[in-house]
Amino acid sequence: MKYFIQSVYTNSLFYKALWSLSVLFVCSFIWPLLYALSVVLLLLWISLALVDLVMLYPKGSRDFIRADRVLPERFSNGDRNEVVLHLESLFPFAVQSEVIDEVPVQFQLRNLSFKPLLIPRQKIKQSYGLKPVERGEYHFGALNVFITGRIGFFSRRYTFNKGAMIKVYPSFVQMRRYEIMAISNRLSEMGVKKIRKMGHHTEFDQIRDYIKGDDVRTINWKATARKGHLMVNQYQDEKSQQVFCLVDMGRTMKMPFDGMTLLDYAINTSLVISNIALLKHDKTGLVTFSDKVNAMLPARNEGRHLQSIMEVLYNQQTDFGEHNMEGLYSLVRHRIHQRSLLILFSNFESLESARRVIPLLGSLANSHLLMVVFFENEEIVRLIRNESGDSEEIYRQAIAEKFIYDKKQIVKELERRGIYVVLTNPENLTVDTMNRYLEFKSRGLI
Repeated sequence: MKYFIQSVYTNSLFYKALWSLSVLFVCSFIWPLLYALSVVLLLLWISLALVDLVMLYPKGSRDFIRADRVLPERFSNGDRNEVVLHLESLFPFAVQSEVIDEVPVQFQLRNLSFKPLLIPRQKIKQSYGLKPVERGEYHFGALNVFITGRIGFFSRRYTFNKGAMIKVYPSFVQMRRYEIMAISNRLSEMGVKKIRKMGHHTEFDQIRDYIKGDDVRTINWKATARKGHLMVNQYQDEKSQQVFCLVDMGRTMKMPFDGMTLLDYAINTSLVISNIALLKHDKTGLVTFSDKVNAMLPARNEGRHLQSIMEVLYNQQTDFGEHNMEGLYSLVRHRIHQRSLLILFSNFESLESARRVIPLLGSLANSHLLMVVFFENEEIVRLIRNESGDSEEIYRQAIAEKFIYDKKQIVKELERRGIYVVLTNPENLTVDTMNRYLEFKSRGLI
């Protein structure tokens, strides 16, 4: 038994030694082959890399990619504005590209990129939209185009249009939309009420072509017979009136709603009302104020006056101060002598704050037709609509109802002083303000 175990142990050592010698023998032949293969692959990789570099950087290739960012003359605040990119490749072969546009920091877009395939001599148009929510100057960075070679080892960067700047104006898109509707008598489609004009405060202006929606009573049948199609008489108000938009830029107007501030909603509406007033042959002016008067434009109805209003409004910012109604009152008393419609865009968050300025507003209403436009707090309205689940929710709803009650009391106290009031939410601000302005015109109050 002892000799049997020793024999087996000896045999296992023998087989292990035999296996090790066999492996060494085989590796002595395979290792040189593996080494030679790795050298060949390395040389092939280096060759492909050199070819890729030569294809990406041929002679005169600095101008092989053409790209341009086309911006509109200006951006409209709160609206989608289109930016167009034009790309063209002069490489003799198709290249894969990645276009990264460095948009202004206000948009906070970190991943704006496109990956078009550029075919030789084929122009590509790529567009995207930007929606600003603040007025002012916006600065674009570089338009970067990264080109990847046919093999794909390396990429090359081209840079274009570095440092472009564009101005964001109040919403002239909204202004033009209301203007077109007003010209074609389709304002009712946007929520503006049709108000029958009371009395006779118009005089003949001109004869023009009939537009769908015109009053059939104004058809001029003699002119229609001569021209062969419907013609109507156009009338205008006998006397142009003055309309001033007074925009409060104090801290209470910085409250946000749907990405924009109440101040921006007020400025957009001021632009629309100014344009409609000019179409109605009224003179329009502007005052912006916070703790002091920031800007004033006298009432005019000249052709370029609307552009002057836009230039003043586009870069107006609040300094987070309290509104100075005493300064506004003094300005109106000394600078606006003719009886005018004053549209004051402001915001009152408490009954106490409103009571401090109501006497001054009442004094203005004695000399002018004053309309105060201020805002409902949408967050508080939503809170009241929610179902109360516990005592804390009930307490919050009670406080919210107190705020809404104060708003209604502010309306009553303003109306008691002979001041017209529009209490609305930002979404309906333009329509509600325009309805009241057209009502004043129809009643002959201005």
